[in-house]
Amino acid sequence: MDLKQSYDAIVIGAGAGGGAAAWRLAHHGKTVLLLDAGPRFNPTADYKLMQPDWERHNFPNKTGSRGQVSFGDLGRVSEQNKHLFSWNTVKGRLSAGNTRRPLGSGYEHVQGIGGSTLHFVGEAHRLNARSFSMASDFGVGADWPLTYDDLEPYYVIAEKVLGVAGSENQKECWRSSAFPLPAHLFSPAATRLVEAGAKLGMHWQANSRAALSIPYENRPQCNYCGNCSRGCPLGDKGSSDVTFIRQAEQSNCVTIKPLSSVIRMEADDTGHIKTIRFANNGKYEVIEAGLVVLAAGAVQTPRLLLHSQLANSSGQVGKNFMELIAWSAAGFAEDIANTHMGLPADAICWDFNAPDAIRDVIGGCRFTSSVQDLGLTGPIAYMQHLISGHSHEAKAQLHKYFGKAVAVSAIGESLPNSETFIDLHPSETDQNGIPIPRIHAKLGENEIKRLNFMASTCRRLIAKAGVKQLRLEQGTYDFFSSTHVFGTCRMGSDPLNSVVDQSGRSHDHPNMLITDASIFPSSGGGEAPSLTIQALAIRSVDQYYHNHE
Repeated sequence: MDLKQSYDAIVIGAGAGGGAAAWRLAHHGKTVLLLDAGPRFNPTADYKLMQPDWERHNFPNKTGSRGQVSFGDLGRVSEQNKHLFSWNTVKGRLSAGNTRRPLGSGYEHVQGIGGSTLHFVGEAHRLNARSFSMASDFGVGADWPLTYDDLEPYYVIAEKVLGVAGSENQKECWRSSAFPLPAHLFSPAATRLVEAGAKLGMHWQANSRAALSIPYENRPQCNYCGNCSRGCPLGDKGSSDVTFIRQAEQSNCVTIKPLSSVIRMEADDTGHIKTIRFANNGKYEVIEAGLVVLAAGAVQTPRLLLHSQLANSSGQVGKNFMELIAWSAAGFAEDIANTHMGLPADAICWDFNAPDAIRDVIGGCRFTSSVQDLGLTGPIAYMQHLISGHSHEAKAQLHKYFGKAVAVSAIGESLPNSETFIDLHPSETDQNGIPIPRIHAKLGENEIKRLNFMASTCRRLIAKAGVKQLRLEQGTYDFFSSTHVFGTCRMGSDPLNSVVDQSGRSHDHPNMLITDASIFPSSGGGEAPSLTIQALAIRSVDQYYHNHE
């Protein structure tokens, strides 16, 4: 059946980029249809942190909230790098054999109104200014067709909508405006890592967080439960549903249709996207397109374009995929208490974030306090990961060590390579008969060097923090993680080797913008991508209407 109502713009995907784009379109007075394949979440009903058994509930897996993916070649692991194998005290080595495996489900992104911001921990980072010219300055990857200076005003706008709290000293990321909110105080675990880092000559600061340090815009301040990734029932975390999308709805310009899977987009003879076909509650609907904003993420966006045979005159759709490069380490410090309390990733070190900050390696990384990020906020997690033994012995260890975990994590640059890409599975399809995306991801030499640096630095930090024996180490040498993924519809000036231009507009289709991390030419040195996605989305909408009105 056809939709009778027409809209100025159709936004596909209601995560970081789609939510910000819909908000900015409403700001311009445009009518918007916001489609997402996933459901709507009710924070007070769906997130279980208020219940006595909260620790048994991870982020809810509602109908339609998990996109289907498959995996091709994820690469091999070698005994020569066994010091990079993931392990913990309870289970020993976590991966078997000599091939990389998907971590968990392998695809951690959430489909739904708010997207993966619903379960992210809320880091809000600007990209290092030097990461915009990786090809020109370091001979790897590709340059962005814009600069940090071009994006800076839009970072300011996004930070104000989210209510970002942060420290004023941001090194190479100059600011034209102060953070909306004061920085959060350090948790006990973060305080210990900051002290340990100082002994190693490292400089730590409060992390920039889309979590409220004071009440803001009718949202309460954070209560520091430490469980952002399970979903925030209070609304203090700056997920897209309670920030950009809520404000967009209040404008009365935006109509939201959850559980609406886009099946195909079609272009006319001029290259303009003409129609969008989607399934909603088992019914197929078609709507004529005005402006189309595609924001389904670095895996699902190329999937839809490849299936629709659109935007790919360059042959670059699905190419240049960049995955998460990460390492974590944890253990107990006997002279500390209450480390299960506090905000996830509340302390951060940017010393090695610049592309040339690590000796003999191209691409940077960052370090954060990560007790809460690893889920070490309750006794069940301690028993599952950190405490071995049975019965009375294990109970005695839990009494002795609970609240004494210290953990540090690192996230680093990912450089594109020819063996890391997204394509369509040749035979597997979803419930609508659409081929599911297939992920191929191999680590390059630079990534393994960077992981070595990240692991060795984490071990030194943990030791300086008073941990005498490691209890857990895990990383992406032997496990693939999609927490941060980028690059499959690269932004660039040349239509022959990129998919969209400097404003995020398709080289092939004048009325289509892409506003997710698929357009990133580089991943940055460990920055969380959501704030950059949002800034780019706002800028894309502004530039589109500046050029068309």
